[in-house]
Amino acid sequence: MALKQNHLLDIASLSKEEIKEYLNLGLNLKEILYRPIPKVPTLRGKLIIHLFYEPSTRTRFSFDRAAKVLSADTLAFTAKGSSIEKGETLLDTVKNLEAIGADLFIIRHPLAGAPHFIAKHSKVPIVNAGDGTHEHPSQALLDLLTIKEKLGTLSDLKVTIIGDIKHSRVAHSDILAFQKMGSSVYVTGPAPLLPDPKEESYFRLSEKTFKICYNLRKTIKDADVIIALRIQKERHGKALIPSFQEYYEFFGLKPQYLDIIKPGAILMHPGPINWGIELSPELEKYPFQVILDQVENGVAIRMAILLKLLTGEKTYEVTY
Repeated sequence: MALKQNHLLDIASLSKEEIKEYLNLGLNLKEILYRPIPKVPTLRGKLIIHLFYEPSTRTRFSFDRAAKVLSADTLAFTAKGSSIEKGETLLDTVKNLEAIGADLFIIRHPLAGAPHFIAKHSKVPIVNAGDGTHEHPSQALLDLLTIKEKLGTLSDLKVTIIGDIKHSRVAHSDILAFQKMGSSVYVTGPAPLLPDPKEESYFRLSEKTFKICYNLRKTIKDADVIIALRIQKERHGKALIPSFQEYYEFFGLKPQYLDIIKPGAILMHPGPINWGIELSPELEKYPFQVILDQVENGVAIRMAILLKLLTGEKTYEVTY
């Protein structure tokens, strides 16, 4: 029986049960990464194409590592040096790469909705690796996996997200994901970097689970999870904050703020980090940051994504 066509385009369209399937599969697959030879033949013969129209380090290499652990073949596309420079459209590029045998596309694009558009016309699964300021679903899933490992639960937590909420696709996916799993989300940052009132209804799944705040100290003091974000200056179009120095003064996680994080809480950042702007360079002294754990879990959760979309697997039996 043919596998039903499936994609991973956003967190908004996933149910709580679907999110749990990805997390459980990722937890099971993570064991493979610790083997002497971290490789299984599950996706042998499959061709996965990375279609990246924007720069990436963690996401691109994490998906590539995940594919190769599962024995899939990969090809990497970048817009520079391709037929895009000759006027070829995104859809034509996808159709041509389908013709050479692509089984799945991982797409990062500066325009919100680009992966959704391609999914309507593609014969193979599409994974959204970040579309403009819209969503970044695999980052939200790896964040959930990291929190589940560290805190043992994803429900009844207070999650504080700090920084450029308005332009961050990571924030948009995280805000929805945490609420769907039963936690509350507080966002804080300079007013021009927070969602407009007309945008709040998209993020607020209930009146009790999403709040916009303006006092950093209050939002982090009793938080279980704190996520710092990069300022997306390249997406602003015009200056929205006076300076990075002023941002660090009021919203950067300096020692005076790091010292009030409660015992048992964790601090996260999706990267790349601008030290001295979002986070103090002294962060290494604090054991509650789990930034590299996020990177490691990125490989596991992306293995789960590839396996589920290409085989329909919801569980994975660990074998030796």
